[in-house]
Amino acid sequence: EKNEELLQKQEEILTQRDEIEKQKDKALSQRDEISQQKKEMTDSIMYASRIQKAILPLKANILTSLPQHFVLDLPRDIVSGDYYWFHQRGNKAVIVAADCTGHGVPGAFMSMLGSAFLGEIVSKDEELLPANEILDQLRYHIINSLHQTGGENETRDGMDIAICIIDFDKSNIEYSGAFNSLYLIRNGELIEYKADRMPIGISFNQDKPFTSHFIDFQKKDSFYIFSDGFIDQFGGKEGKKFKSRQFKNLILSMQNHPMELQELLMHDKLLQWRGEIEQIDDILVIGFKL
Repeated sequence: EKNEELLQKQEEILTQRDEIEKQKDKALSQRDEISQQKKEMTDSIMYASRIQKAILPLKANILTSLPQHFVLDLPRDIVSGDYYWFHQRGNKAVIVAADCTGHGVPGAFMSMLGSAFLGEIVSKDEELLPANEILDQLRYHIINSLHQTGGENETRDGMDIAICIIDFDKSNIEYSGAFNSLYLIRNGELIEYKADRMPIGISFNQDKPFTSHFIDFQKKDSFYIFSDGFIDQFGGKEGKKFKSRQFKNLILSMQNHPMELQELLMHDKLLQWRGEIEQIDDILVIGFKL
């Protein structure tokens, strides 16, 4: 009897072992499957990133009009919801910094929509439209293409943006913004041109036109347009936001340096500020000196 019991127990143990082995094989198979799916997804997003980068303006093209400039473009994920855009037309240049709703893949879709619509709006007329009218038309296109009605459960997708039209013949800049300000540094002083408090997208004041600001630029003037990613980044000893006051002081502190070095200093400051804290949003800062 004892022998029978031992044999029975042995069989049970062997059966359990076989079952454990089966479960282990199944778990390993599932792990490999998940790993493969993740790889395919990452490869797909990496490919989307290459497409997104190909759509961005070539640095050489911007250098032609703005030899003293930098673009600090730091996506939070592989693809970005922040984008920049540039267009040269005769004696004028258009430069844009935009921040789309969300980041990652959803933000990247919006950024490509924005780039395409800007190209369409700017190229359809022989004369460049005023900056505020470009934003008015961009808002119209975004609302229409996303079928936005302002419904209660509807997502408020859109973008914040700053646009500058530089007229080299008249030595002036026309600026218009949706939530994104323009900073001018002149003789060691920072002057802020504030954006309209409405987005490119559906909002309660979507019928209100955007505002244009005109600035006669002087030699050695520096201009900065940007998304809110840098300002909103958590860091420092207390893990707080960087905030606009510190951002303004950072820009003022770099004015003795050329634009290429300003980009490096700004990136270094960001890394130092956030330390071990993850980047929370896409970051875009454009600076140019005239």
